[in-house]
Amino acid sequence: MISAEQKIAITAIVSNTLPISQKSIQEFMDLVKVELIPKGSHFIKKNKANQAEYFLLSGICRSFVPNQNGDLISISFFQEKSVITPHVIRTENEVSNLDFETLTGCEIATLNSKDFLDLMIRNIEIRTFANTVLQQELKQKVSKEISMASLNGKNRLLELRKIYPNIENLIPHEMIASYLGITTISLSRLRKQISTE
Repeated sequence: MISAEQKIAITAIVSNTLPISQKSIQEFMDLVKVELIPKGSHFIKKNKANQAEYFLLSGICRSFVPNQNGDLISISFFQEKSVITPHVIRTENEVSNLDFETLTGCEIATLNSKDFLDLMIRNIEIRTFANTVLQQELKQKVSKEISMASLNGKNRLLELRKIYPNIENLIPHEMIASYLGITTISLSRLRKQISTE
């Protein structure tokens, strides 16, 4: 059973993406289950079957991949009231191409991706919502690629602060450094430099 607070959080996620009718939100809500996932849980595993959509109600999580040296490279961070990378982008043939872990305790709403697809086919508002989520996800990915290719470490850090306010105070700095493509020592140096400017 979804609590009133959880319903408010789910409604906020949907409405912040694209305002839709209460009827459509309720149809969406009827498919959702909410899980409390402890900090440090690896809840989506690369190369493992996955058939769910995820919506982060509270907490912080990240997507990551191991590099050839076995270091874990952060791809994206997710903070409360956000959509986690859609199933169609993060899987191939129903198998995940990314790892996801909780960096704090998280409250995550899930629904079966096939049930969601059926709802999209039946409901044009939900279909438009899903397409808007995909567009936003692709824009974020392109924006990060441009940032990594064209900005120096300092400006990448400033950009991260705009996208993920206060995240530096909430998660390990090595995860942030890997996201920015710099070392933890360089991150520390940049943080000191920015704080004195």
